[in-house]
Parts: sequence; structure tokens; C-alpha cells
Amino acid sequence: MPRSSTRPTSRDVAQAAGVSQAAVSLVLGDKWRGRVSETTAERVREAARDLGYRPNLAARNLRLGRTRTVLLVVPALTTEFFAGVYTGAARVASAHGFGVVLYPSPEGIGPARPSPTTALKGRPLRAAPIPDPFASAQAALDGVIASSMAADALTAIRGDQLPLVMLDSDPHGSLGAATVNLDIADGVGQVADHLLALGHRHFLHLAADVASWTFEVRARELATRTAGVPGTSVRTVHAPISIEDAQAATEAALTTPGPRPTALVCDDDKLAAGAYKALRRLGLRIPDDISVTGLDDLALATAIDPELTTVRLDAELFGERGMQALLAVLDGREPEAGDIPVELVVRGSTAPPRQP
Repeated sequence: MPRSSTRPTSRDVAQAAGVSQAAVSLVLGDKWRGRVSETTAERVREAARDLGYRPNLAARNLRLGRTRTVLLVVPALTTEFFAGVYTGAARVASAHGFGVVLYPSPEGIGPARPSPTTALKGRPLRAAPIPDPFASAQAALDGVIASSMAADALTAIRGDQLPLVMLDSDPHGSLGAATVNLDIADGVGQVADHLLALGHRHFLHLAADVASWTFEVRARELATRTAGVPGTSVRTVHAPISIEDAQAATEAALTTPGPRPTALVCDDDKLAAGAYKALRRLGLRIPDDISVTGLDDLALATAIDPELTTVRLDAELFGERGMQALLAVLDGREPEAGDIPVELVVRGSTAPPRQP
């Protein structure tokens, strides 16, 4: 069938298939079952394919009152974890005709605002207003998925006034209509049980210096699991999530007076990589002198030597579940309940403590 030089319309499809425009709308909107026959539906689809017809999504969305666009707010894209979250969310979104806009907020805040005045020759000068790129967020978005690590950005972009799903967030105090969590407590519990079973009793907790519920859970669960075993001790030091800061914090902790820990529990794999560098600089061997664990199972975990014992978090499934929860909220349905399971992966960085 010859194709028109102009963009085909639903009327063209209807004429080619020998049906009404209403039938075309039903078939291409996937609402034809029980209204038109399978034969007619296939004839419409074939005519649309032959003509190269594409529905006017903007007009359809205007009629429905939706933009079919979701904002995903994450703290950063410096690790593959949040890239995986985006991949999973975008996969589910695409299957339902939605797009995902990514907003990384490295400092956990919204876009910087200009100073209201600027000095010019000693006199205050009112600065020209700079448009806020998120001023129309409510009109441009159907909903928001946000990591609790970037929750402070929500106020700046008005995301807390939209249908909202929070990731890694306290389900009892969340800003969102729904929360989706990995079972972080169980992951830390698996780490603690593994190290305790090996015979470790003196722990150093290298904790992320980030004010976030997910890191509070890690500290609380480690303390709870070890408190139930006589003779255990846990010392905690904090560091920003960077290899350099983790290295400095570990060196400082291990060069202060006091009993040396036999196991170092890190809040994530990047902190563990920094700890590795510190331990080598101090002449300590892993796991002979000290065992080390992480949490995430990034590619980094198998790039360092020895390979890191860590907790595997399924980032793509996390993103998928977040998007599924938002779709449920938008449709007035109850999102799927239950935390996403995690798995301890034991590698070469842990072993029984050296006997005195």
C-alpha cells in the first residue's frame, strides 16, 4: 500500500481498513475486545503498520490529563547501583507507555538559587530573576520516585506535592504514598551472623556519613545482632562515601590506642575499597589480620584483591518495584507489599580471626 507524503491520520487508517474512526481508536487503544472482532482488529493494525501511522500521544495525554512522565530523584550516578535503579524503573515505565526523567542530586538538595542582590560599585543591584527549571514540575510530571538519600531535593522541585514513591525510606514516616525497600536489615544480619560464626567478636563499623534511614538501619541491626553474643564490641567511625575519605577514617581508627578489631564492617563497597587501601598502608593483610565486608555487590567488589564479601542488592529489581508501586498509586491500587530480598556473597575477604 503506498504511503502518503504527509503524516497519516486515524481517518486514513479507518479508510484503509474499511472501518470507522471509533473502531480505530478502540483497536489502537487496546480497548477493542468485546467491541470489534479479532479479524477487524487485525485489519486495523495492519493498515496502521502499512501507513506508518503513529498516534498523537501529546493529544491523547492532554485528553487523559497525564503527561506519562515520571521523575526519578537519586543522590548521584557515581556508582552503578543508581544506574541500575534507573534501568529497572525505565524498563517498567516503557512497557506502560511512560518515560523516566532522571534528576541526580549529589548533595541531596535542589538546584542552586541565585543571591537576590549583587554589589555594583558599592551599591546593591537587584539580580535579574533566573527561571527555576523545576517551577513547572507539577504540571510536567505524573509522579516522582525518590531515594531517601536525596529526599531533601523534593521540596525544591515540589516533588513532595506529586504522587510520590520513596525508595529506602522508613515506611512509618515516609513522605510518599508508598515505600519500596530492600531488606537491608536482613543483609546486615547476614553479615553479622557470618562474622560471628567465624569467631569474630571485635568489630569496627565504617559507617556512611549520610543522614538517611537506610544507614540508620545498618547501624541499628549490627548493634542488635552483636549485642546478643557475649564478649562482643562494636566501635563506629563515620566517613563520606568516597574511597579517599574511607581510607582516612580507617587509618585514623586503627592507629588510635585500644584493642584492634578483627572484622571491619563497611556500609557499602566503596567504603570497603577505601578501607582496603588503609589496611595495606598499615601493613595489615586481608583476611589474615582483619576481615572486611561491604554492602551492594558492585563490580568493584570483584575488582579488588581479595574479592570482597558483601551483600548483593538487586538494583534493577529495586527500580522495577519502585515504578510498579508508582503505577499502582496513579491507578488507585495498593502497591505490592514486602521488602526485596538480599543475599550475602561470601568471598575471600573474610576468614576466622587469627588466634593470639
